[in-house]
Amino acid sequence: MERICTNQPFLLLMQTSKAIQERLRDEMSKNNLSITEFSVLEVLYYQGKQTIQQIGNRILISSGSMTYVIDKLEQKGIIKRNDCREDRRVIHITLTADGMEMMDNIMPMYQDIVDSFFVDLTGDESQLLVNYLKKVWNRVK
Repeated sequence: MERICTNQPFLLLMQTSKAIQERLRDEMSKNNLSITEFSVLEVLYYQGKQTIQQIGNRILISSGSMTYVIDKLEQKGIIKRNDCREDRRVIHITLTADGMEMMDNIMPMYQDIVDSFFVDLTGDESQLLVNYLKKVWNRVK
């Protein structure tokens, strides 16, 4: 007896997500970065100074894991910790000059790769995909 798959949208979304993550992980490894490290750097690149908690919330990583990633990036010399003058309990994370230079070099390539995933979609199709994913996201959260 042949069974019909009733959760094909879910399976296809998961397979696509996994394939995208693998492709990005392979590309980031060429820069000696894990995908999590790159995600942290991307937040800092676009958002500027952030706390560890803010970064973790944006990339959905626990604070314990974030501390480990921040330590590794700091050892590489591409981020730095800065004490907050207004609240000594808070530590801000920023890109160093080397980190900013690295991201300036990586981001065009990264954007080209991400754009290539969606090149076959028209503008209307892209907007529909966004709308559909938002519907699912709103249902899940």
